[in-house]
Amino acid sequence: MTWSRRSRKSGVLQPEDEQAYVDFLDYSRDLFEKTSSPFLYNPLYEWRDLKEVNVADLAGIDALSTVSKRVDQYFSSEYLRKFFKRFATYNGSSPYQSPATLNVIPHVEINRGGFYVKGGLYRIAFALRKLAEKMKVEFNFNSRVTSITTKRRRATGIEFDDGSYRKYDLIVSNADAYETYRHLLPNNEVSPLKKMQLENTEPSCSGFVLLLGIDRQYEQLRHHNVFFSENYEAEFDSIFNEKRPAGDPTIYIANTSHSDADHAPRGGSNLFILVNAPYLSDSFDWSNEKEEYADLIKNKMENRGMENLRESIEFEKIITPADFYHLYRSNRGSIYGTSSNSRMAAFMRPANKARGIDGLYLTGGSTHPGGGIPLVILSARHAYELIKRYER
Repeated sequence: MTWSRRSRKSGVLQPEDEQAYVDFLDYSRDLFEKTSSPFLYNPLYEWRDLKEVNVADLAGIDALSTVSKRVDQYFSSEYLRKFFKRFATYNGSSPYQSPATLNVIPHVEINRGGFYVKGGLYRIAFALRKLAEKMKVEFNFNSRVTSITTKRRRATGIEFDDGSYRKYDLIVSNADAYETYRHLLPNNEVSPLKKMQLENTEPSCSGFVLLLGIDRQYEQLRHHNVFFSENYEAEFDSIFNEKRPAGDPTIYIANTSHSDADHAPRGGSNLFILVNAPYLSDSFDWSNEKEEYADLIKNKMENRGMENLRESIEFEKIITPADFYHLYRSNRGSIYGTSSNSRMAAFMRPANKARGIDGLYLTGGSTHPGGGIPLVILSARHAYELIKRYER
């Protein structure tokens, strides 16, 4: 595959981008074919997991460039440039820092296709619960875990906030891996080196969410909608370097009532509005700024053609990075675990078995292979394979 530098035209789609679109998706498919077996479908826990890795393929996964640079080399249209750079945010990273390997994501979504689960993605959770109950799994809801106990470098049980304790032969934690290592395990079970690695690992971005129930429908809104910022690079600079929410953010709107009419009263809409936001730091205090930032988002939506939005709101809820932290104990409020804003970070997520602690396995978006429902389910598959390998 070779790339040619294209002129930096802006505005409407350029005629040459028709072929560039096809070429880019071919390039994305090639990345998938080279990365899926060694990275996605491989637990990557020990040396034996690398036995089927094709070294020649690794040389062609485009890890030395960035998502942004490679996209710009393909496309002239600023619209398509923003569109394809958007995919880096699927794991909470910046397209201006993350390796071009992440350009594999468009292949999965566009070439292979995405599917909507009737009733919403939450139906997946219900289906998994139903399947588990058929297998005699017991669920204990609203029980906060305070610690994982160990003995002789093996996980032995779980303590709860009500003082109760349960002993287990093995434990699978789908909490944020950072939370598991730093706050659930005994301090002496995590080495100083591991603690330092965790502290120095950059979290993914977080998100600022508006949930709106409105009494009208906007003809221009479909199920998925994206309103891009004018200066995409400045947006990510604000999020990852200044660690402050962008003044001109890209706005994603999910309008599931477009596909599921019963998700909103007749004539109304349910809007899930998400903008990328920085992980928690001393640079910004959401407790004092969330209402003002919500107003900024509403202003931009009204300026983009959603007239009289404010007058249409019948229900509103704001979710900030601080809420993500307090609700889910995600690392500094991140929503995709670690960022992939470096070549190494993209391939070095926490493994699905705790190193040095037997009987403890890890799943979820903060672990290998990454965030998002498909990869989270793959993480469970890897944990299962490692359980079969080590728990005999």
